[in-house]
Amino acid sequence: MLIIISIAAFVCTLLGGIFALKFKDKLHLILGFSAGAVIGVAFFDLLPEAIELSANSHVTTIVAIGFVVYMILDRFVLLHSHNDDHENHRGAIGASSLSIHSFFDGIGIGLAFQVSTSVGLIATIAVLTHDFSDGINTVNMILKSGGQKKTAFKWLAVDALAPVVGVISTLFFHVSESTLGILLALFTGFFLYIGASDLLPESHHNHPTIWTTVLTIMGMTVIYLAISFAQI
Repeated sequence: MLIIISIAAFVCTLLGGIFALKFKDKLHLILGFSAGAVIGVAFFDLLPEAIELSANSHVTTIVAIGFVVYMILDRFVLLHSHNDDHENHRGAIGASSLSIHSFFDGIGIGLAFQVSTSVGLIATIAVLTHDFSDGINTVNMILKSGGQKKTAFKWLAVDALAPVVGVISTLFFHVSESTLGILLALFTGFFLYIGASDLLPESHHNHPTIWTTVLTIMGMTVIYLAISFAQI
């Protein structure tokens, strides 16, 4: 199962990069849906599971810590800025940061499957949509910084392999239920930041917000329905 999901993550990232090259005028719609899916998983799947598994009564505090930690990494370590004035400085550094991010996405999938198959599958849906947008962002980052398509494809391949390595790594370690609860709470914070502070702004940047808003709500609704059916 995890091997198949690893391959799916690889393919989704590649497709995202190819999409970025061929259908630039539709990117905002895909990113809008991805934002809704990622936020939906955080609220409807990861957070409830974290509360159920963790013996720690401060789950929401851990979620907030996860949000802040990812924000600090994003702004000061990964150099993932939305300011167009910094585009020329992102290039390979930005693409490598997205690859690191994808690696942790893969770990998130593996840990989710340690909770249960249904939780793992829901987390996989969110990560796959996010991997698609990561592929888009990786290609755009290289091209905007003056890189060639050949260079963009090289970084796209690195980014596509990163979640595969992350998923496989979780086959070699297991954690207790209480620790899983804490980790899921941290990933909830990560997903909330990714959706609200990364994907959402990118989805309506220089575009009308009505359709991206509709797609974001649709993304959340799809995840909610998928979780509801999984629990029947």
